[in-house]
Amino acid sequence: MSLSTRVKTRRTEASLGAEREHFDKQQLSSISKAINSTETPVKEKHARRIILGTHREKGAFTFWSYALGFPLASSSILSWKFCHVLHKVLRDGHRNVLQDCMRHNSSIVEIGQLWGNLHDRYGQLVAIYSKLLDTKMRFHAKHTEIPANLEATDEVLERVAGTDVNNVFQLTVEVFDYMDVELKLAETVLRQLNSSIAISSLTSGQCRLSPLVQVIQDCSQLYHFMVKLLFKLHACLPADTLQGHRDRFRDQFQSLKSFFSRAREMHYFKRLIQIPRLPDSPPNFLHAAALAKHVKPVVVIGDDDDGDDDDDDVETLIDISDSPQQASVPQPDIFDQAFGPPNGAFDDRDLQIETLKRDMEQLRAELDRVKAEAQRYITQLKSQINSLEAELEEQRAQKQRALLENEQLRMAMEVARRRNAEHESLQSTFIEADQRSQATEQRYNKLKEKHTELVASHAELLRKSADTVRMLSATQQTQEEVERTKLQLSFEVDRIRQEADLKLEEQKFEMEKLRRELLEKVAEITRINATLQSTEQSSAQMNGSMTALQAEKERLMRSVSEKEAELSSVRQTAQLQQSTVLHERDKSSKELSDLQAKLKEKARQEELLKQKLLDEQFAMLQGTVSEAEHIIQDAVAKLDDPLHIRCTSSPDYLISRAEATLSSIDKMKKGQADYVKNMNDAGGLLRSLTQFSHCAADTIINGSATAHMAPTDHADRLTENCRGCATQALQYLRELKSKGTLQRADPASIKIIVHKILSLGQELRPKSLDVRQEELGDLVDKEMAATSAAIEEAVRRIAEMMNQARKDTSGIKLEVNERILKSCTNLMEAIRMLIITSTDLQKEIVEGGRGAASIKEFYARNSRWTEGLISAAKAVGWGATEMVDSADKVVLHTGKYEELIVCSHEIAASTAQLVAASKVKANRHSKKLTMLQQASRHVNEMAANVVASTRTGQENMEEKEPMDFSGMSLIKLKKEEMESQVMFITHCMFIYYTCI
Repeated sequence: MSLSTRVKTRRTEASLGAEREHFDKQQLSSISKAINSTETPVKEKHARRIILGTHREKGAFTFWSYALGFPLASSSILSWKFCHVLHKVLRDGHRNVLQDCMRHNSSIVEIGQLWGNLHDRYGQLVAIYSKLLDTKMRFHAKHTEIPANLEATDEVLERVAGTDVNNVFQLTVEVFDYMDVELKLAETVLRQLNSSIAISSLTSGQCRLSPLVQVIQDCSQLYHFMVKLLFKLHACLPADTLQGHRDRFRDQFQSLKSFFSRAREMHYFKRLIQIPRLPDSPPNFLHAAALAKHVKPVVVIGDDDDGDDDDDDVETLIDISDSPQQASVPQPDIFDQAFGPPNGAFDDRDLQIETLKRDMEQLRAELDRVKAEAQRYITQLKSQINSLEAELEEQRAQKQRALLENEQLRMAMEVARRRNAEHESLQSTFIEADQRSQATEQRYNKLKEKHTELVASHAELLRKSADTVRMLSATQQTQEEVERTKLQLSFEVDRIRQEADLKLEEQKFEMEKLRRELLEKVAEITRINATLQSTEQSSAQMNGSMTALQAEKERLMRSVSEKEAELSSVRQTAQLQQSTVLHERDKSSKELSDLQAKLKEKARQEELLKQKLLDEQFAMLQGTVSEAEHIIQDAVAKLDDPLHIRCTSSPDYLISRAEATLSSIDKMKKGQADYVKNMNDAGGLLRSLTQFSHCAADTIINGSATAHMAPTDHADRLTENCRGCATQALQYLRELKSKGTLQRADPASIKIIVHKILSLGQELRPKSLDVRQEELGDLVDKEMAATSAAIEEAVRRIAEMMNQARKDTSGIKLEVNERILKSCTNLMEAIRMLIITSTDLQKEIVEGGRGAASIKEFYARNSRWTEGLISAAKAVGWGATEMVDSADKVVLHTGKYEELIVCSHEIAASTAQLVAASKVKANRHSKKLTMLQQASRHVNEMAANVVASTRTGQENMEEKEPMDFSGMSLIKLKKEEMESQVMFITHCMFIYYTCI
């Protein structure tokens, strides 16, 4: 090797050393500026320099060497920003970064667990972020073909998934888990922040939001992977098997779409990233053609200009600052340019040139020889330096161990001094204990010796383990350093080949420089030898002090062993009490924290439930009002229906409907006032609205029907009032549908018009009875007898139907039919007892109130009451007949369960009418009246049992057959819908008050 080449090699080594030192300083500056405890987002240029550093050294050794020194356990913000920078390094760093990070994966998990157990807002985020980093590293370590930035083509994904269905299934589950932890981090961050511009513009908010840029990038790629893998699974497996996968994808799709929408609205992300838009609905994996409609979401990263005042130089991947200068080309002489060289002239300058060339060759050979010798000396010195450094490191380790043992001995001496002071103060108390401890002293000494041997062996094993770990770490670091040195040397050799010959003066200068460096190395070795000698002397002194301390320790141990047996029982008792107290304290603190967390969660859920209940209450109110409007509009439409002209009604029935409407208006007004005072409970208003709509519709229809048989003047006024009633009712219902007009809505105008209809009905009532007195009295007995006969016939038919059902059906159908028919039979028996009791009460009323008049005269004198009894008896008989017909249809599967339920309600209402008519004239203290009331309650219970058994049977049958509403009329459907709404609101109120 020539002298110039060796000089260049030396210069290259010096340049490499300076370059490495500059690189380390720059990396340390960038890492310290990016990861700190200030609540500001990580600046992009600092993270970029750290990422470029990983590409330069082809790994993350430098990053972790500095990162391990951060006190992550002391600051949650520091841990959060460390996780953010590590996420960036994993995504955009060199491919070897993943291997370096996997070595420290356990440390990341421990930091996450530590902060997860603390009640800190950033701590909770750090716990989730560490779990995300752990999942990310494990996933990419397992699937090495997928890069950490997840930018893999479809061909790579197909190759990783393979052709085995089990592998595809497992990969899909891993991608689902990956997406879950990404979305959990995003959801937690957004839950802690408000999506307003003010929050996202503050540095505290940006500190939390900045890692979501990487989360958005990861989620867009993971979404594409999930769609591809699920389509591939559906091509290989049945759809039922993958139902869980589709449900899980649907939940993640909704969460991801919500996250992208909220992030897109934030001002902070608008200048950093262009967030893709997901489709309105998830892909249909059951149709393979839907894969062609799938569009891969693309994330576009914007330019992030970090405005900073510091003037840090921008790092480049290749350092060209030390590139060799181009050798200057000697300029020709001006005389030679003008006239050319002399013709064959040969003067002293040629001789001098030749002489100088020979001298240069000799000097060059001499310089090569000196350079070789210097290189040999340098190699020897380096080997000596390495050996001395190793010895120095060993001495430092021994010194550290000696200091540690010295500190332990000092602490033991302090403990012994305190114990001696305690012994002196308690000497009089322990005299008696000393006598009892003599018998157990020998056994304790044996146990003490055994314990000492175990402690010594354990300490030796720990030292060996620490030495092994240190040697292994040093070996790994040395191997990595050798690999990087090889790469750097190969790079420098390429550069050296391109360099030109240096001038002789530069060679002499470099030679002098090498000599000076050699002298400096010799002086440094001398200083190192002196340091080693001083270290040996200090070690000898320390050994002497350790010997003295050991003797002192043995003496103290002997004195302590004499007293330790006496204190063992007291110490054990104290330790037991202390452990019990600590355990109770920890348990109480944990229970308190759990209760506080549950209390906060319950309060939050209560607020959400209250708001949801208010919205649902108002929604139910609007739905009920809409249904009431439809009912009234339907009634108004019948006024102009030609088919309705044939319908007629009596003034008495119109009066009863008008009175019921007035009563429902009062209830509705009270329900409205209660709802305005307490928006949480709309049950009373909904029930009164339902009753009002039906009563108002009946009043309008029956008013029109009564007008068909009334004089022209009365008919016109009655029809006009019916239309006015409908108009005012619709106006009032429209006001109820809006929160702004709800409070000022007043049904007074409706009440006025209904009073007009009532007065017209009273005017139209006949002035004399159409039925003769004797016929009216006979008619009561006939209707009561007909009702009893109808009940007996109904019981007989139900028994026949039950026998026929047992022959024709079996299984669930038979069980449902028997339950329904049995409840119907019980209801008929209850009605029969009610009719008997009502008949006895009527006889008592007639006997007590007729005086000297006959029974027929009593009925004629109380014609209104008599007509009520007749009407109620007819209604009960008709209801029993209709129930039997409905039950027959249900058993034969030609009818609907809803018809049977409606018949039960009608029977209950008819019996209530019969009881009310009987109570009007009865004595308040009559025993038969009490019996009638008990029979009425029994009828209501049996009717409720019929409804319950019918609904239970309907639910059992609906599990096998779809429900068909085609056989029911619009009015019945609306009634059922309104009843279901009322039941739903009742259940909501029950759940709400139960939670409170």
